[in-house]
Amino acid sequence: QVQLVESGGGLVQPGGSLRLSCVGSGIIFRNNGMGWYRQAPGKQRESVAVLTFAGSANYADSVKGRFTISRDNAKNNAKNTVYLQMNSLKPEDTAVYFCYADLNTNEGRRDYWGQGTQVTVSS
Repeated sequence: QVQLVESGGGLVQPGGSLRLSCVGSGIIFRNNGMGWYRQAPGKQRESVAVLTFAGSANYADSVKGRFTISRDNAKNNAKNTVYLQMNSLKPEDTAVYFCYADLNTNEGRRDYWGQGTQVTVSS
């Protein structure tokens, strides 16, 4: 069974940094793209950063220049990892951050989501 597990959230002061990690485990035939979404209280889930299979990164305008997404694909595809380096954090970045992956597995091609990790930016 394929799972995505996030880590790295926490409480940070404005202007600080955090690095989120997401590890995908299980039998993954093809990784079509991975990324990060976030959901703040009372708001809809929004895309933060997405990295395609070809390595092209797309960022929300609100995080451009501050956040960097990167990926580490193991050669045997047994583990796929995506990172989100978040710098110059602002209170409005406070949200639950969810890892996302578009994968081909023995269930076919579908979207997978992690359980979410809380990021709180506050002084």
